[in-house]
Amino acid sequence: MSDELGPSIVTVIDEETGEEIELEFIDALEHNGVIYRAFFPVVDEDGEGEEEQGIIILKAEMDGGEELLVQIEDEDEINTVYDLFMEQLFEDEE
Repeated sequence: MSDELGPSIVTVIDEETGEEIELEFIDALEHNGVIYRAFFPVVDEDGEGEEEQGIIILKAEMDGGEELLVQIEDEDEINTVYDLFMEQLFEDEE
């Protein structure tokens, strides 16, 4: 992804609260035939959202030809994918 174009921002809706959340796309990877996308929460200029600076990993699922980003419920799955993203990010730095 080119930095010249600026960051890729997506807006997702929290199904529990209905709140819109802006996320900055970091990277994607495929594991066991499933696409996962990694994001950082966007921090407002006034610092709002700053307390939630952890990486967010969502699973891409197709629904009627449209890609949906869904939360990963399985703890083992999220831990495995998190480790894969960390390996990939550290490889990119070398």
